[in-house]
Amino acid sequence: MDTEELLAHSRTRFDHAAAKRTLKEKYQGKFVLAYAGGMFRATTELISFLDVCVKMNHHNEKDIILLDLYENPVSVNIIELRKLVYQKYCEQMLAWLNEYEELSKNR
Repeated sequence: MDTEELLAHSRTRFDHAAAKRTLKEKYQGKFVLAYAGGMFRATTELISFLDVCVKMNHHNEKDIILLDLYENPVSVNIIELRKLVYQKYCEQMLAWLNEYEELSKNR
């Protein structure tokens, strides 16, 4: 490889990394959802926490108090929020994956 080929390869890798960062930033905001007067980010951690709450709910409590993105306490229905968060997470991850694969093809 000569110097020009190395520079071109380096630029391509840098452009791909920048596009990947931009794509991540684009989707970070799309994981946010409003529910019961609060704002929540659909994450694997929140999904797991809500799953544990459902499984450990021996008293058949339907509501739990969570802190939202702005650290405000919000009373939420565990089952409803878990369903919405899971749905939002899956939709956005699929869209992100599709865009990432398209970006990788164009590399």
